[in-house]
Amino acid sequence: MKSQIVTFLIKCPDQKGLVAKITSFFYDKGFNILSCQQYVNALENTYFMRIRLNADGTEISKSALEKDFLSLANPLEFTWSVNYGNETQNVAIMVSHTSHNLYDLLERSREGGLNCCVKMVISNHDKLRYVAEMFGIPFYHLPISKETKLEQEAQIRELLEANQIDLIIMARYMQVLSSGFINDYKERIINIHHSSLPAFQGANPYERAYQRGVKLIGATAHYATEDLDKGPIIDQDVKHVNHESTTKTLKRIGADTEKLVLARAVKYHLNNQIIVSGNRAIVFPETGE
Repeated sequence: MKSQIVTFLIKCPDQKGLVAKITSFFYDKGFNILSCQQYVNALENTYFMRIRLNADGTEISKSALEKDFLSLANPLEFTWSVNYGNETQNVAIMVSHTSHNLYDLLERSREGGLNCCVKMVISNHDKLRYVAEMFGIPFYHLPISKETKLEQEAQIRELLEANQIDLIIMARYMQVLSSGFINDYKERIINIHHSSLPAFQGANPYERAYQRGVKLIGATAHYATEDLDKGPIIDQDVKHVNHESTTKTLKRIGADTEKLVLARAVKYHLNNQIIVSGNRAIVFPETGE
């Protein structure tokens, strides 16, 4: 195996000796362990590990590594995945009218803040085409109505498959994806929404938040599931506001918070820092990589 960073994500029933068994396995294969993060959910008796390895100098192939790892994983009931860190993930961004998340993601990607290749922007409106064109990203305008929903999703699928998309980002794409679509891209769709849900659903949430005199404005990024806005939460943040905040102020604070939360969530996913367990996302902190 050529020099590269290999990341294993592991979930299994908690039991004695896990760290020793796992680290010994990789030591015996010639890997240098760069970091080993772990978490135990005592309530559910479940163990989680993220281990990063330097493959420099190892002689084993990827296929042989994965085959040999099964001899350790199966008896210990591992649910696991491995990433070899040598391929940049392809990303599609879906938007409707709102531009702040799109601008931020494209800028971060261009400047190297997100290790990905944004292959396309997909929208049910043509309003944000100019943003994609500013960054030289292909823009696809796919209008939708109740009658054409499945047809439009079929068009989206064709684009995703043709471009080998690894991650879909709903950067304020104001349409509900079908359950079939979501399940086909399970844990590969990240959505962002303001923290006023579910109290202030629908149009003009910040106006209604202002009328209620809210004291917190924030955002939530999560994996999309069939239950609208109820998927595993990846990241959240809030900002305190007061009676002097206007609707315009609340919108600005909300947009700024959304950008940071969504960017962090996308980065965690791209860096293989997340293990989904039920409806919870276990997010390991960065280790300097």
